[in-house]
Amino acid sequence: MSELQTLMEVPEEEVIEVIGAREHNLKNIDLTFPRNKLVVITGISGSGKSSLAFDTIYAEGQRRYMESFSAYARSFIGNMERPDVDKINGLSPVISIEQKTTSRNPRSTVGTLTEIYDFLRLLYARAGEAYSYATGKKMIKQTEEQITDIILSGFNEKKLVLLAPVVKGRKGHYRELFQQIRKSGYTKVRVDGEVLDIAPKMQVDRYKTHDIEIVVDRIIVREKDRVRIGQSIRSCLDQGNGVMLSLDEDGEVHYYSKHLMDPETGIAYDEPAPNNFSFNSPYGMCPSCKGLGHIEEISIDSVIPDRSLSISRGGIAPLGEYRDIWIFKKIEALLKKKKLNLTTPIEKIPEDVLSILLYGDEVPVAVASTKYPGTDWNTKFEGIIKFLEKQKDTGSEKIRQWIQDFTSSKKCPECDGFRLKKESLHFKIAGEHIGTLAEWNINTLSEWFVDIESRLDEKQNVIATEILKEIRKRIGFMMDVGLDYMSLNRPLRTLSGGEAQRIRLATQIGTQLVNVLYIMDEPSIGLHQRDNVKLIQALKDLRDLGNSIIVVEHDKDMMLNADYIIDIGPGAGRHGGQIVGEGHPDSFLKLNSLTSDYLQNKLQIEVPKERRKGNGEKLVLKGATGHNLKDVKLELSLGKMICITGVSGSGKSSLIHETLYPVLRKHFYKSRQEPLPYKSIDGLDHIDKVIEVDQSPIGRTPRSNPATYTGVFSDIRTLFAELQESKIRGYKPGRFSFNVKGGRCETCEGGGMRLIEMDFLPDVLVPCETCKGKRYNRETLEVRFKGKSISDVLDMTVEQAVEFFEHQPKILRKIETLNQVGLGYISLGQHATTLSGGEAQRVKLATELSKKDTGKTFYILDEPTTGLHFQDIEHLLVVLNKLVDKGNTVLIIEHNLDVIKVADHIVDIGPEGGEKGGQIIAQGTPEQVAKKKVGHTAGFLKEELNQ
Repeated sequence: MSELQTLMEVPEEEVIEVIGAREHNLKNIDLTFPRNKLVVITGISGSGKSSLAFDTIYAEGQRRYMESFSAYARSFIGNMERPDVDKINGLSPVISIEQKTTSRNPRSTVGTLTEIYDFLRLLYARAGEAYSYATGKKMIKQTEEQITDIILSGFNEKKLVLLAPVVKGRKGHYRELFQQIRKSGYTKVRVDGEVLDIAPKMQVDRYKTHDIEIVVDRIIVREKDRVRIGQSIRSCLDQGNGVMLSLDEDGEVHYYSKHLMDPETGIAYDEPAPNNFSFNSPYGMCPSCKGLGHIEEISIDSVIPDRSLSISRGGIAPLGEYRDIWIFKKIEALLKKKKLNLTTPIEKIPEDVLSILLYGDEVPVAVASTKYPGTDWNTKFEGIIKFLEKQKDTGSEKIRQWIQDFTSSKKCPECDGFRLKKESLHFKIAGEHIGTLAEWNINTLSEWFVDIESRLDEKQNVIATEILKEIRKRIGFMMDVGLDYMSLNRPLRTLSGGEAQRIRLATQIGTQLVNVLYIMDEPSIGLHQRDNVKLIQALKDLRDLGNSIIVVEHDKDMMLNADYIIDIGPGAGRHGGQIVGEGHPDSFLKLNSLTSDYLQNKLQIEVPKERRKGNGEKLVLKGATGHNLKDVKLELSLGKMICITGVSGSGKSSLIHETLYPVLRKHFYKSRQEPLPYKSIDGLDHIDKVIEVDQSPIGRTPRSNPATYTGVFSDIRTLFAELQESKIRGYKPGRFSFNVKGGRCETCEGGGMRLIEMDFLPDVLVPCETCKGKRYNRETLEVRFKGKSISDVLDMTVEQAVEFFEHQPKILRKIETLNQVGLGYISLGQHATTLSGGEAQRVKLATELSKKDTGKTFYILDEPTTGLHFQDIEHLLVVLNKLVDKGNTVLIIEHNLDVIKVADHIVDIGPEGGEKGGQIIAQGTPEQVAKKKVGHTAGFLKEELNQ
């Protein structure tokens, strides 16, 4: 209690006080903790940590900020609902950095979020040097004076024609243009290289491309005519928008420009602006891929997957087998003309005929009419791929979905994946264009910027000073939070929750705000122990600026480095919501709570006495070279629990998620996802299915819940439909669904809650007055099983449901698994939007585990310990060990040492992130890996095993 008393003696403005918090499962708790300190909230998964940090403290801070707006402004934003708390004192403005809010937009990249790319665009627009994309020569700008001097010195005493270009490589008849030129007082034009007199009603062929220049003056170059030449040059530049040409006696053309121009070919660039280097702006994006860096194309292999089949037997996948329809008649007529038929195997059809089938032909084909015998229809054949491409742009949603099966993504050939148009990629600084910089990882980028000033000229240095300062500062923050392996071009949607959160943390540190309360949700996810040290230091720096930091976290190091720990428990869900311990780490360790026992190693996850030997079979992937992988050979003994470890960015995801998993999916499920390059894979016959459990959320609507996601709700509805009462009333399983008309309450459309829109006040969710939140109408609720209606079943917790359905094996199997992964406290009908990240992942895991395993299943789990307390990890390992004991293989990508130390086999990838990674540096049992001297995992693992 002494700690609380000392806190109470601190001046009031130095503490944050929460009184009477009852949000979700919180049990009316009162809490006082210091301001401007690093505070960790911990506890079992589902105990109420997020309810306290995000749904109470953050929600109230946000609401108070909104209250400061005028009523008029608030009517546009919508008001915030007041959290269920009596009072919060000492609250600063709050900023929440969560895992969930990453953008799914392919145009959002690491560079755009951190603003580094925006500063690079500014740098290139102001200090970049332009080069011609045709000759590679440096572009030049000339003033009127310089052009006059060049002409006088280069063509003295020679005849010269001065021309102003008005049309360059465009179609049209240009009748009006010729009239306009004539009215301006000019009598001659040069059309496509030929000088002509302008005649009345003059025009050119409208279907051909033309180059048209006005003949402004014809002169013999002499110094005494300098004034006249100068005036003619000015007229040329005015008429030609800053560009002019001269034609000498030998018929050679010379180019001059006030803008950037290639003196050899006359190619001119516009003055560069920052948006010329943006792949999100029409001024900068590559016209072919629209700034995405890759294009979707319909490939021949997906349209003709098996060339040994004939067309009539379904050799052309989009058409299927022969049917008596127009398209087959057209193809038949086309083949007949080439002395082939529909039963010819595709491999025997000549390439030129196949090309016509796929890409069409201008020559009409005669198809015999069935309606008018003896007559032929002459029609052009469009080509199957051409037709699919047209439908991809104009077809209905359903057709576009269907065409998706035949498309594959490949790097854009025009911009080579750099996303920008060719002009933008020919502005260089120190020999590099902006696309290259965006492809490099932060580490390489940082090295390139170290002595950049020495490689710039004086003018560039003056312009770049301030911009370079900003870029270096932001790169520094990225390195501080352990993200030096990322490239600026990496799309945000490919980041893990922890990575996205750390990028936003780096951006926040960059803003240098003070007196702010930051709330973070497990920022250490996806971080190797080595990088954890950097993250903790970054948080301490943020605190030392004068900010308060609340971190919801399970990481041992983070807790021991905190200024104050709050432990919520004792159980999860309705068994939690109370404070079981709080204080400075030193005094917290003396308390008798579950968390402090684990921190002191009084309780710990036991290392198995002996490691499994596996079933003797192996899966071997050879020659993986995608991203930063360096010709990796991955050898996995089956029938074991395998852990893939390594620092962030070392290549774990590239090897497993982007190479191994797509290869297995392609083999078992005919998936079209292309794996990264590899040479071969052996041992596929020793496994018979692959299951991946990743961290994406299970549903974004309140209608999604654990019962619907795991599929157990369908079985429960079938059970209710088979009851005597249902049969008498003629109810089918659909009657018991809250998503379709029939059995649901129509007032709230099966939602159970209604949204009341209030002007100038927050929208309120109230239980539906008709069904009182039960989701169904009266008739449906009258059907009962063991005295419970379908609505009562949805309100049961998983623990209660296990007892209730003990004699229904099909239902019990699915609910039992939810209970085993530690989710006994959630209710079957709980809205998916209220589940935490760790809970959602375990619902997915339970769904997969409840499927019958074959003893030959290959499971891939991506950081399953996300959001789990030490005790939850113990429960999870029990479930995973059961799977392995049945002969299945479980492969886990993990940084958590509690999981790594109990694995049978470890594959450590490294030694560093990015280009310095991508190799397997150690493999074997945890004991063998701990003895290795190479890589960063060994040292931390050795320490953990010694405890």
